[in-house]
Amino acid sequence: MGAAGLPWAALWALLLPLVAADEGILHASGSGVPPVTKDYCIIYNSSWVSLPKTLDNATFTPLENLTSTVLCSSAEVPSGLMKDKAVVVMSGNCTYLEKARIAQSLGAKMLLIASKSRLSAISDNKTDFEDVTLPIALIRYNDIVDMQLVFGNEVNVTLYSPPLPEFDYSMVVIFLIAVFTVALGGYWSGVAELENLKAVASPGERETRWKKEENVTFTPVTVILFVVICCVMLVLLYFFYKWLVYVIISVFCLASAMSLYNCLAALIGEIPFGQCRITCSNKTIEVRLIFLAIFCIAAAVVWAVFRNEDRWAWILQDILGVAFCLNFIKTLKMPNFKSCVILLGLLLLYDVFFVFITPFITKNGASIMVEVAAGPFGNSEKLPVVIRVPRLEHSASTLCDLPFSLLGFGDIIVPGLLVAYCRRFDVQTRSSSIYYISCTIAYAVGMVLTFVVLALMKMGQPALLYLVPCTLITSSLVAWRRKEMKKFWKGSNYQVSDSSRTPLLQDDGTPGLHRK
Repeated sequence: MGAAGLPWAALWALLLPLVAADEGILHASGSGVPPVTKDYCIIYNSSWVSLPKTLDNATFTPLENLTSTVLCSSAEVPSGLMKDKAVVVMSGNCTYLEKARIAQSLGAKMLLIASKSRLSAISDNKTDFEDVTLPIALIRYNDIVDMQLVFGNEVNVTLYSPPLPEFDYSMVVIFLIAVFTVALGGYWSGVAELENLKAVASPGERETRWKKEENVTFTPVTVILFVVICCVMLVLLYFFYKWLVYVIISVFCLASAMSLYNCLAALIGEIPFGQCRITCSNKTIEVRLIFLAIFCIAAAVVWAVFRNEDRWAWILQDILGVAFCLNFIKTLKMPNFKSCVILLGLLLLYDVFFVFITPFITKNGASIMVEVAAGPFGNSEKLPVVIRVPRLEHSASTLCDLPFSLLGFGDIIVPGLLVAYCRRFDVQTRSSSIYYISCTIAYAVGMVLTFVVLALMKMGQPALLYLVPCTLITSSLVAWRRKEMKKFWKGSNYQVSDSSRTPLLQDDGTPGLHRK
């Protein structure tokens, strides 16, 4: 991937969607034998009504579709039509409780309010509606349409709200993907660093290596600039999401295709056979790399076309996402621990501010981070910024906005840059991988801590809140214990600026190669 495009391509990769609402399930059953059944997402207010936790001894009610009315007046429906039925009407023109009072007075047993926009928590002033005891729930209008297609006009429904599972095994898959990507990205960065060091000793190899090198080094100033651009980009996405989302999707396709090519080309380069070459414009290229490029472009195009196909597109997105993270961790070099601390610290503040502080600033009281991650204003397109794994445990969240367990690319890339620096420092100082292994284990511990808090709080967490302290503190303790904190903080003085300067640190801090 082009080095200049990497920082811009990762600006959106710092999101972790969160979810919160009283979510339940509408269980629909047809009249056939055996009856066809299907579940749909609903949103309800648990302070207004208590739903059963299971379908045991459930009472089904016939559903009357009245989506042609908003039910703000009892004159809108014929007398007796709602008697002992569940009714569904459209939202708008009056409050939920006003609709419920009318439906209850007409003998309805349940009120469903269909919404064409994204479902949000039900809130209303119930002080003047204490007499309303009718169960009320919001449902997507598209689900009502689907219900008609599946069941026709004869359908029976009931409501329930199963408890959230304490743990979903999809988290294990997320954990393995994240730790594997961070560990492999750091290791790959170390391999590239070792090749750089070997090239220093050979002028011929040095020239070849420089031509291949596409690394970007972040200084403290560029780190601060990068974080500022991240903030601006997130705010722009909040206000102009419906246009920028397609720009981000396009950039992701390009960046992930190039990243997948770089990852697979590194593996193919180790295969000693099948190296047939062709010459074009005085340049030679391996035929197998041409086919590899076609394959990577095709993979990105297939994902772009079928990105909303939940049954299998998530697999392709995860493969492209892992390749993107690996290539980014390998290509972007942190020169010292000081730059790592600045980057991780600022991005931690970025995460906390846009998740927890912005609800006090926005008009609707919503977090900017959450809104952008979920698609503001009911936008169906989602940013391709996460590793996605389908939830394995059945719950209301599976049917509602979050049928996948998610981890943002930023929660892999940002700590991964520190792991990569630790691996390069091990190579430069011949430290037997102590920094790399310690930081990778710290990342794994931080992920486990994130999942524990997620299970306890029953809502999404900004993972950097736990990953940053775990990795930074562990790396600092290792450097302090080995009495290498000063060297670790300032970084190795291995910086090749021209062909006459090739310093390399030894274990004792003295240069092993000197100026010519």
